[in-house]
Amino acid sequence: MDFEPDRLEKFLKREVDGLAGPMRLERIGGGQSNPTFFVSFDNRALVLRKQPGTRLLPSAHAVDREYRVMKALAATDLPVPTMLLFHAEPDVVGTPFYMMERLAGRVFPNYALPGMAPAERRAIYLAMAETMARLHQVDWAAIGLADYGRAGSYFSRQLARWTKQWQMSRTRDSADIDRLMAWLPAHMPDERETTICHGDFRLGNLMFHPTEPRVVGVLDWELSTLGHPLADVAFNCIAYHTCPAEYGGIRGEDLAALGIPSEAEYLQHYYRHSGRSGNTDGVTTFHFAFALFRLAVIFEGIAARALSGNASSDNAAEVGELGPIFARRAVEMIDAAA
Repeated sequence: MDFEPDRLEKFLKREVDGLAGPMRLERIGGGQSNPTFFVSFDNRALVLRKQPGTRLLPSAHAVDREYRVMKALAATDLPVPTMLLFHAEPDVVGTPFYMMERLAGRVFPNYALPGMAPAERRAIYLAMAETMARLHQVDWAAIGLADYGRAGSYFSRQLARWTKQWQMSRTRDSADIDRLMAWLPAHMPDERETTICHGDFRLGNLMFHPTEPRVVGVLDWELSTLGHPLADVAFNCIAYHTCPAEYGGIRGEDLAALGIPSEAEYLQHYYRHSGRSGNTDGVTTFHFAFALFRLAVIFEGIAARALSGNASSDNAAEVGELGPIFARRAVEMIDAAA
């Protein structure tokens, strides 16, 4: 702990009505960014998300934005946890933080979904695609998020952002990253479409019902903004293009035997539920290369935090080494499409 639990307990019992019994605190592993804790009382199960306690890159670890978007989405049919409070000052846990209700359910970090029946794997994948489509149909202006980002020019802005992040966090040279930073701006697609973009929409950031293949919560909104829906879609499909050792991808797996839809079938399911045809308005090589480039820069940031001792996970150094692999995958894709 980098904060005093007694101070947090006193704060919560003052700010949240009806909390009974002593507070119990448990750090949740697995995340690479904002430290997260289960906060339990005799009659309530809560979750705390806070910023890391040391130096941050600009615009990173935006717990205020996470809180704002989930609070706004409570007015829609997209499943999100119930937000309780946001505290901007460092006086309680050393950084800004927010509290939310803890959901009951299952989180699947592995895209191969080991130990499941093929029919359940298929149902989980289709539910993931349907939930993503539902997010992209939210009227963001109507729920008070008109200023949550800028409409249009999403990829231009994102390329500028992640290029800057690379320059600020790089721990090594990369010819693949250099090539991507040149290729992507030269192959920019139409950028006018705007939806809420989650930014990290993957299986491990969804909570499913305890027994049913149904999404009950979309989690980890740190990278969300107003953006282009196909950025989410391409990112969500990266597992189809990466191997099991590369952050749990399913490239090379027998998808039919596992019951997992092919990438083409998965994309078609998303297109149907989002109102797209998929013919002229579907994901392209650019979208996949952009998603991989962005991931490579994120992993480089994790590597940099591991070197500085500011990592949020014990395996940060290992995960950070995935950056060059993802950059290579992106270059392979643009070469294959040439």
